[in-house]
Amino acid sequence: SILKSASSQLFNQSSSITLRLHSSTTTRKAIISISPIRARRFSNVREEENLADRNVRISLYMVSVALATLGAAYASVPLYKVFCQATGFGGTTQRVEAHTVRDMSPAEEGRVLKITFTADVNDTLEWKFKPQQNSVKVIPGETALAFYKATNPSKSAITGVATYNVFPPKAGLYFNKIQCFCFEEQRLRAGEEIDMPVFFFIDKDILEDSAMDHVNNITLSYTFFKTGQDEEEEEEESEKKTDISQITELVK
Repeated sequence: SILKSASSQLFNQSSSITLRLHSSTTTRKAIISISPIRARRFSNVREEENLADRNVRISLYMVSVALATLGAAYASVPLYKVFCQATGFGGTTQRVEAHTVRDMSPAEEGRVLKITFTADVNDTLEWKFKPQQNSVKVIPGETALAFYKATNPSKSAITGVATYNVFPPKAGLYFNKIQCFCFEEQRLRAGEEIDMPVFFFIDKDILEDSAMDHVNNITLSYTFFKTGQDEEEEEEESEKKTDISQITELVK
């Protein structure tokens, strides 16, 4: 009986050890099986955070590019104008102040140049626009005055703005305008007609430029385009008329 009791206790202890080992092994297996899941979840969270950060950085970059492009667009206009006036690129003429021509005189033994004037109107502008003279003859260093006429035959006020160029383009470097209506908005009422002057001279340096030796004819061209200002003004006038009619109704 003593042997049976001892063997029974030994069996129970071994069973308990076996159960504890089995339980510990199962727990370790569970932990091992759960750990990759947590790792994958953590990895997914990190990837989502990284993606969100990249999206924010890309958005900021695109906004910066858009602002830089907008700034460059505004800055490029005056810079392009300065470049064109310095080089005569695209037939861009030069601008000078009126006081600079007080002591000017025609070049001695300078050749005569024929300046031809042309005019054009964009299809969206209901104006008639033409030069008052077809051409004038000048000597480099001599000032000259020409006129253009613009007429608004429509039944409403229209605002236009003119651009210009010189042909041949290389002559633009020597074509100096003292007074000009280009790039200035001109608003004509219905049926109105105006004369617009162009006061200019050809720089004497043209005689020193070998590339201009065979240039005896220069063409100054203007093109008028319609602006949107008149539409806004018409809307404002209609609003004013509406306000006046409403006040009149209230007075009655």
